[in-house]
Amino acid sequence: MEYKAKSIRPFIGAKDFDISRSFYRDLGFQETILSPDMSVFKTGETAFYLQNAYVQDWIDNTMIFLEVDDVARYWTELLALNLTAKYKGVKLTPIKVYDWGRECFVHDPSGILWHFGEFFLST
Repeated sequence: MEYKAKSIRPFIGAKDFDISRSFYRDLGFQETILSPDMSVFKTGETAFYLQNAYVQDWIDNTMIFLEVDDVARYWTELLALNLTAKYKGVKLTPIKVYDWGRECFVHDPSGILWHFGEFFLST
């Protein structure tokens, strides 16, 4: 099958939709409200859909990897946002180095695990 993919946009849920919306805006995503129960959040050409839906098993098993150009700078900016004080349940894990690259981690207010990573080589 031949086609040119233009984007991939995961759908994620939220335990508290309004808190999650605020959290993602604080992370620098631009929100477009699509309906009272769904928004799309974008940064550059990358986007995801946030739904006002919470299924614990789904949330507990959701991980998203977002490639960034400089993990060290991104980590410094994350710390400056003071997200753990502002949002209950948010956890930040410092940069870890692997043979493929480096990444830091953020659990959002619902518990979704975000990997913010930088590859040593293009993968």
